[in-house]
Parts: sequence; C-alpha cells; structure tokens
Amino acid sequence: MQTPTYLSAELRLPTNWLDYTLLGIYFVVVLGIGFAARRSVKTSLDFFLSGRSLPAWVTGLAFIAANLGATEILGMAANSAQYGVYTTHWYWIGAIPAMVFLGLVMMPFYYGSKVRSVPEFLLLRFDRPAHLLSSILFAFAAILIAGVNLYALAIVVEALLGWPEWVAIVVAGFFVLAYITLGGLSSAIYNEVLQFFVILAALIPIAVLGLKKVGGWDGLSDSLTASRGADFMTSWGGTGIGSENPLGANWLTIVLGLGFVLSFGYWTTNFAEVQRALSAKNLSAAQRTPLIAAFPKIFIVFLVMIPGLVAAVLVPKIGTSGSDLQYNDAIPYLMAQLLPNGVLGIAVTGLLAAFMAGMAANVSSFNTVFTTDIWAKYVVRGREDEYYVRFGRLITAIGVLASIGTAFLARSFSNIMAYLQTLFSFFNVPMFVVFIIGMFWKRASMKSGFWGLLVGTTAAMVNYFVLYKQDIVDIPTDQGANFVSAIAGFVAGAIVMVAVSLFTAPKPSEELQGLVYGTTSPGMAEPPAPGDEAWYRKPALLGWGAIVLAAACYIPFSF
Repeated sequence: MQTPTYLSAELRLPTNWLDYTLLGIYFVVVLGIGFAARRSVKTSLDFFLSGRSLPAWVTGLAFIAANLGATEILGMAANSAQYGVYTTHWYWIGAIPAMVFLGLVMMPFYYGSKVRSVPEFLLLRFDRPAHLLSSILFAFAAILIAGVNLYALAIVVEALLGWPEWVAIVVAGFFVLAYITLGGLSSAIYNEVLQFFVILAALIPIAVLGLKKVGGWDGLSDSLTASRGADFMTSWGGTGIGSENPLGANWLTIVLGLGFVLSFGYWTTNFAEVQRALSAKNLSAAQRTPLIAAFPKIFIVFLVMIPGLVAAVLVPKIGTSGSDLQYNDAIPYLMAQLLPNGVLGIAVTGLLAAFMAGMAANVSSFNTVFTTDIWAKYVVRGREDEYYVRFGRLITAIGVLASIGTAFLARSFSNIMAYLQTLFSFFNVPMFVVFIIGMFWKRASMKSGFWGLLVGTTAAMVNYFVLYKQDIVDIPTDQGANFVSAIAGFVAGAIVMVAVSLFTAPKPSEELQGLVYGTTSPGMAEPPAPGDEAWYRKPALLGWGAIVLAAACYIPFSF
C-alpha cells in the first residue's frame, strides 16, 4: 500500500473578497438551476432521465463534463508530471475510439430498447441474476468514484483556501444533494453544461501562463528532455516490448489494456456517462451525444497535460522525497504561483465545478440504478410512480452520505488517477465483456452473463491484490498493473461466457430483437427527426471525423 498523498499546506492561495464573490455567485446559480429544473419533474422518467427530451448539444456537453472530475483535473495533471506526454494515450486511444463505438454501435441498442439504465439492458439480454449482480456492482462503484471526487475536492479546498476538510466535504455534498434532489437528472445535466465552461475558464489561463513561465513549448520540451530523457516528451518512445519507459507499460498493454479493454469498458458501460445520452430527445440525438463530446475531449488533454509538464519543470523533484510537493499538487501549485485575484477566483470555482460535476454524475446514476434496478424490481414492486420519485430523492441523500464515507478510501493512493483506473478495471471491464459478447453473439446463453461478470471481476481483483500487490508478478507501476488487471478480467470473463454458453440454453430468438447485432426493434427503426439530414447531425460522419482528428494529433508526439 502506498503512502497517502496530501496537498501541501504551503499551497495556500492569496484569495480576497473578489474571489469569494465569484465563488458565491457560482453556488447561487447552481441552486437556481436546481429550483428551475424542479418544475419539469412530474414523473419518474422526468426525474431519472429528464423525460428523454434534451437536445444533443446539451447532452453532449453534459457527457464530457460528467467526466471532467477528479480524474481529469488533478489526476491527469499528476499523470503528466509523473509520466510526461504518455498522458495523451488516455485521450486519443483511451477515449475517442470507445466514445465513437458507443455512439455508432451501442446507443441504438441502449436507446432503442427503451431501458432506463445500463444494468437494465442485461435484464433484457440475459436474466435476473446477471441484472442484479451488475446493478449491485455498479451502485457500489458509483459511490466509490463519487467519493474520490469529494475527497479530492476536500483536500484541494483545505490546501488552497484553508477550509477544514470536513467543511469542504459538507459544503460540496450539500450543494450536489440540493440540486439533484430538487431537479433530478435535468438539474445535474444543465449544471454540467455550466460547469463545462467554468472548468475551461479555469484551465486555459493556467496552461497559457504556465507555458509562458517556462519559455513556451520549446522551452518546456528542452527542459524536460534534458532532465527526464527524450521519451518523456513522446507518446510512443520507449514502448517497445522489453524496453523501459516512465509509464512502465509497452505498446501492447497500452493498446489492449488501455486502448481497448479499459477504455471500452469505461465509456460504453459506465452509466454515469451513458445516462446523459439516454436523456436525449431521440435516437439520433442519443447517438450524437458521445460524438459531440469526443471533439472537446481530443483537445482537453492539452489543458491538463501542460500544467503537469510545467510543474515538472518548475519543481524538478516533484513527487519525490526531495520535495514537499506531490504529483497531485501540480495544478494547485501553478494556481498559487501564476494567477492574479479574480482569475484565481475563477480557477478555484472551476476546480469546485469539476469535482461537483464528477460527483453529481455518479450520484445521479447511482440513484437511478438503485431505485429502478434494485428497489423497484426486487424490494418494493408495483408501487405508484410518485412513490419511486420520492424514493429516488431519499436514496440521493443516502448516496451523498455514503460518498462522504468512501471519500477517505482514496487516501491510500498517491495518484488518484491510479485509484480510479483500478476501480474501472474491477467493475467496468468485466461488464463490458458481458455486453460485447451479448450484443454480438446470439448463442450467448442467459446464464453466461452472470458467470462472465462474476469471474471477470474476480480475475481482475486477484491480479491486482494477489499477483501485483504480493509481488508474485513484477509490474513496474500501478498504471501498468491496472492495464494487466483489465486484460485479465476481460479474458477470464470472455472464456467463462463462451464455456457456459456451450453447456446452457440460449435465449429464444424472438426475445433478442433489438438486443443483438443484426436484429431490430421498433424503437431502433424510428425515422430521422426533421433537420437530421444536415451533415453535422450525421453520426457516422461525426464519428469518423473524431477518429481521424485524434489520430492526426498523435503525429507530432509519436517519436
């Protein structure tokens, strides 16, 4: 177990009344959106999926903002300070292809089947045990990940503003609880659209002023090449099998572990993201949701990578015993050094917005899964719709309280990105293998879903906690171990699903319409909405455009 990382108390920011005024205005607007969204909540579909009425540009921005939590802001900057330009892999190969696959291939199944959640799809495709297990695993993972965002927010606010940790937790938890309880998913989504722009307003000045501080990109590159080696400033340098590099992974584990298994496992089955697309007004808008989000995702890497690289230049020993600063300190350190009052207030607000967006995404997905997939199907069935809306609000409060409790589990990881990737390898990857085999192989039996999910999750955990942590297998870094755990979970789950399917009965063909590739349902065959003929509303064109652009971005950093 690694030594916990705490942000240095020396990072205290010189905030004044202007900064706190901007912060106060933001919180007022957040609650105002919650009260405004409350008027539209009349049914459980309104509360949990915004009545499936939102336009693609709103759900697309919410989709990307929901991911802009602790993972992006502190985690990816920490990754860059520690691993260098290898961080680009988490975006250009570890996100864009999977987001395009979700939009073009999987959303017709999700949206066309009219499910309210990702686990509910497994109920239609497999059986109740697979559905219940996936619901429990997802609800547990959502609370753990929401806790990461809350913990990261607390330590940042404590270091930067001097608020006691418990005050930061209570304040942030209260505002997330208030606006989700008031307006349901609509409130969360519209706040995420606001938070997206606030986050950009916070990150852009840090990246620009940071580059200026170190002499531009050429000065940054020359300094880090001299101190960390040429591979530190490349995407693929030193990734040959058997070669050493800062990331501790070779091209095969990057492509298979991150680019395929972890990436597709996260983006295609994580309901905190998919829920935003399910709230779109029609199938075309649902498909375009992750595709619209893919374009800002391509470039956000520069806003989180550059601060990490700049911090590595300004504090050469960052993250080592020779410095008081850890990798997670990269962005807070630059805020303290570079930003004037006013801009400082925007940056602090942007950090709070990022953490609240990440927490809200997981809490809103948790309340949907727990209410519709666990409570309404296995505990209290057949009640009136108003009952489930009331229960959804209650379980939201419970989810926030549980997130406060799980926040402190993140203390055991020195890089919160590593912690999150560990959770994804445990929970998202095994679910992905069940989905992908179930969607593309009609012979996959009803029983195979449960056993594939159970064995895949177990295999990933065994690899991490037994083989890696007990030094049975030598893996250089936590991130490398996560890639291997993801591959182990995927392979084990796939083998078990195939084996179980060969010895158990498949689901009747008539029950697989709209659930397996090559079959259709009335919901999937809906005609295009008026105006969807425009080029920018064509999912295939958007999807291939995003992949080509992401691939082109690799060229300057390849060698």
